[in-house]
Amino acid sequence: MSIEWSVGYIPYKRALMAPHKKAVIYEDCPVTYQELNERINRCAHFLVKKGIKKGDRVAVVLLNCLEFLELYFASAKLGIIFVPLNWRLAGPELEYQLNDSGARMLVFHDSFLGSVDLIRMSLKVERDKFIYLRSDSTLPPGFELPKCPDWAEDYRVLVQENPRDEVIPDCPVVLDDPLAIVYTSGVTGNPKGTIVSHLQTFFKNFQVGIYVDGHADDVLIAQMPLFHSGGLFIVSTPALNMGMTMVMRRGFDANEFAEDIQRYKGTIVFALTTMWRLILETGKLDQIDVGSVRCVIGGGERTPPSLFDELAKRGLFMQQGFGQTENSAMMLLPRDDIHRKMGSIGKPGFFTETWIAGEDGRRLPPGEIGEIMAKGPTVMSGYWNMHDETAATINDGALHTGDLGYMDEEGYYYIVDRAKDMYRSGGENVYPAEVEKVLATHPRISQVAIIGVPDEKWGEVGMGFIVPVDNQEIPLSEIQDFLKGKVARYKFPRTYHFVKELPLTATMKVKKSELKAKYGGGEFIAGIRAGGWGESEYREMKGRMP
Repeated sequence: MSIEWSVGYIPYKRALMAPHKKAVIYEDCPVTYQELNERINRCAHFLVKKGIKKGDRVAVVLLNCLEFLELYFASAKLGIIFVPLNWRLAGPELEYQLNDSGARMLVFHDSFLGSVDLIRMSLKVERDKFIYLRSDSTLPPGFELPKCPDWAEDYRVLVQENPRDEVIPDCPVVLDDPLAIVYTSGVTGNPKGTIVSHLQTFFKNFQVGIYVDGHADDVLIAQMPLFHSGGLFIVSTPALNMGMTMVMRRGFDANEFAEDIQRYKGTIVFALTTMWRLILETGKLDQIDVGSVRCVIGGGERTPPSLFDELAKRGLFMQQGFGQTENSAMMLLPRDDIHRKMGSIGKPGFFTETWIAGEDGRRLPPGEIGEIMAKGPTVMSGYWNMHDETAATINDGALHTGDLGYMDEEGYYYIVDRAKDMYRSGGENVYPAEVEKVLATHPRISQVAIIGVPDEKWGEVGMGFIVPVDNQEIPLSEIQDFLKGKVARYKFPRTYHFVKELPLTATMKVKKSELKAKYGGGEFIAGIRAGGWGESEYREMKGRMP
């Protein structure tokens, strides 16, 4: 739509309507809507001074922080395309996404200086637009965070002296303009940059608002990473759009999360299944008052019925849903149906139409398995610089989700399998093709296949199958060392099996369905452990400094 409006109006309008209302409580420090908007305006003036214009891309590699929100909303006000990057990615992964997006500026936290320094000479980022941000993290005695290098500039020094008044963009920003590029891992090739517009984001705001019956008196407790589609477009933007108070921390800590519910009398709580497992393990939910909570949103991965029951015993009734980076917050299971429709991902939202399609494209009746399709104003605009992939994913306005499922007689949806082999570990999407591509370059690996298998703690983890060259032994440490620095740690398979051959189709493709049928049921626990991770590493995954 060519209507002049943007997501940047959210903090501006809230500052006018309720200037002294708390917008964010970040690490126990409250920031009002007026203060937040003034901080955003200072950032916008900084971007203008740096010569960043409408349509340019500004990328960030940041932990959760107020500056993340400043850059996001300042970019929205100016029509700049915001590119939030997963800081857990390895150097080559970050390099690809920065160059693919054509980012002119990169803002990064001090803790990621080493990663940025290794790749900066290979980036298209302009030499005067590497921006360093001190993270204010508390480190053990004897440890120091790196100082701003001579090839970068300090964010706070650049921003703090700018005016607080609204910036008038040189070019009007309209609802159809791109707001952000959020990368989703590639199934068979490189990661794809999902283009999210201002219009889609507003409709997601409305959809989430209807899901949670949100209003300005709500206090939202969430510790999801802002670089993630869920953290940015399902949690933060809708919460601020509705005028809520959002409790935000640098990263996830199970004890802290539970205590925040009582400390701030949270009314809406967002947490992924793995996070809830860790919270339950602390025992904190039996020590605090959760009486203020009226809505719990969770899931994001395979969730056993026992977890719903454990939360329900404590007065927390978790609703799970379904969504993708290409179309987040597609469905949600109503609270009254949590146990009656156990295993369902719910019904489509107010601004989403979904159906089940057969291989011939026709709509299937209830009970028949096919691909879940979706359309509506929350669907992405397309993939950045990937015309063919966009055309293959969106046909006549309909999004092919790649997920196989069915609908029951009452209109509730169920996922049966993922057509694209993706699995979710700790709430994060993992695409085996990415890791397989790297392992295939190992000189002593002939063939490799990876599947997702159930895991009690993480929902799913990777299981690798390797055919060694000439049946020679390969130490596990060698495989793990080979992956280091090439793919993010959370993508590493947790177990490996060395086999003489893989089941293949007539076209020489691996029959992953056979591997899943034999090894993916959860009862098969043999295999060679590659080393797992505990809560401390999960916290680090989610943004907690060590």
